[in-house]
Amino acid sequence: MNWASALIGALGAMLLAACSPAAEPERPLVPDESLMQPPQVPEPVVLTEEAEAMRDQLLSHAKAGSLSRLSRVANANDGFVSNLGGTPHRQYWDLMRRIGADPNRSLRKLFELPPGMREIDGEVWYVWPDLAARDAEDLIPEKLSFQDRRRLMELIGEEGIERIRQGEGYPGMRTAIAGNGRWVYYVLGQDAED
Repeated sequence: MNWASALIGALGAMLLAACSPAAEPERPLVPDESLMQPPQVPEPVVLTEEAEAMRDQLLSHAKAGSLSRLSRVANANDGFVSNLGGTPHRQYWDLMRRIGADPNRSLRKLFELPPGMREIDGEVWYVWPDLAARDAEDLIPEKLSFQDRRRLMELIGEEGIERIRQGEGYPGMRTAIAGNGRWVYYVLGQDAED
């Protein structure tokens, strides 16, 4: 008769459950208010007159395809960096052009992208592309908007993103002009530069 007592116990539990007040429905989780707002478009970066004049001068030389004029501008700017090997700018850019990385075309493409802004040792730098102006920890894809993730992938690919995940800064092609119009650097992002 064990089965009879088990049956009576099960029926009793069902009756007790049926007579119990209904459990309150769980309240839906409400996301943090900041997540419910539409994404905020960052304010566009406005260049100083000096930085804009330098960008226009560089763009003019790049459109003309003149590495000589670009190298004269680079040499006239104290501390300008084009490569980490110490090769003269013109010689380095000529080598890059011969292996298929045309510095003039690359510079034109950079200036088509939006600039970012950084402050380095109290000096404002305008950096192209804007993603290159961010710190490495702010470039981890999970911290970026979907649009910025897509742009980052287009600019530096999986290998570049992996380098960022390992703590490196932006590894792709980039250039910077200081607020006073000084051309700071133009790095093609080639492995040979690192």
